[in-house]
Amino acid sequence: MNIGKVKEIRRFPVKSILGETLQSVSIDKRGLIGDRLWAIKNMDGKIGSGKTTRRFQQMDGLFNYKARYEDNTPIITMPDGKDFRSDDNTINEKLSEWLGYKVILAREESISHFDEGPISIITTSALRKVSQDLGEAIDHRRFRANLLVETESTEYFEDNWLDQLILVGSSVTLRVVAPLQRCIMVNIPQEELTHDTRLLRYLVNNHKSTFGVWAKVEGLGDINIGDNIILK
Repeated sequence: MNIGKVKEIRRFPVKSILGETLQSVSIDKRGLIGDRLWAIKNMDGKIGSGKTTRRFQQMDGLFNYKARYEDNTPIITMPDGKDFRSDDNTINEKLSEWLGYKVILAREESISHFDEGPISIITTSALRKVSQDLGEAIDHRRFRANLLVETESTEYFEDNWLDQLILVGSSVTLRVVAPLQRCIMVNIPQEELTHDTRLLRYLVNNHKSTFGVWAKVEGLGDINIGDNIILK
């Protein structure tokens, strides 16, 4: 059954900062190649995030930074618009200056940077549902998903895909594992989007704090804008 099309692909070279929009991307077992492969860490080894947990350290202002790849090298755009390569010897110094305490940019090692799973997916139908209930359009960028799927269905269509296989394009097969738990990061301002405390509160009260789903990779290949998505 055809359940939709890939409307947007987003990759985040560095966890918890802004990323890049792509026309196509290669998929390996880890997910989108290069997605959240890097992170900003404090001197205790905790990963920079919008929240503080056992693994993460809240670092205010991370959405003022943006990352993209040039070949396999992350390019970090600082809040003043200046770019620094990840292999620049001054990158850690510059990040520390802007954040106000010592940090390093580090590549993933044995412990995954993902909160829950390799590939995150949201749908236009779920966005329409939340936008209707809140009385204004909710920008999909707040959810930082890898794939935005255009659907003709209604409400939280992706909830029906749990434990199902989906074929994206001609070769990529994903198994949808679980809903995505949401945290305060959906409220945080980014680019022209302002702080919005309603969104997380709405999800807590109406959808068990979840929005979208995450999937693991079972078949490798490439994903392109416009690819059909088939529920197998």
